Amino acid sequence: MSNPYNSATERASILGPTLYFKGDLTAEEDLLIQGRVEGSITHTQRLTIGPQGTVKANIRAQLIIVEGTVDGDLQAEKSVFVKESAKVCGNIYAPTVSIMEGASFSGSIDMDGKQAVQLTGKPAGAVRAAKVPGSAA
Repeated sequence: MSNPYNSATERASILGPTLYFKGDLTAEEDLLIQGRVEGSITHTQRLTIGPQGTVKANIRAQLIIVEGTVDGDLQAEKSVFVKESAKVCGNIYAPTVSIMEGASFSGSIDMDGKQAVQLTGKPAGAVRAAKVPGSAA
């Protein structure tokens, strides 16, 4: 079996279901969260909150996939995917946003990318809201 850290393109980390992390989490490799995280997450690659994952944090990443629970704002350079098993309470800022039918979502969506967003505070200016069928808004 090859070492998953042999090349940068194969690097990935997993925070397992029994792990609890509190603080500022920063990573530069694909990350799967199955445990609990509280604080803030700054990420340069793909971040997945798995079905068992619970996150109370503002998240900034290139690509965000939510299958578990997130309480906080999500900001992605490329896209945010909210799967049918997800529960999201927070605002989403990304050029592309997908919310699957059955997902629970409460917040606003901004796909313009024109406004400045501070993850520790409120966005500057009004946020364009989108109503999504099948979501709890």
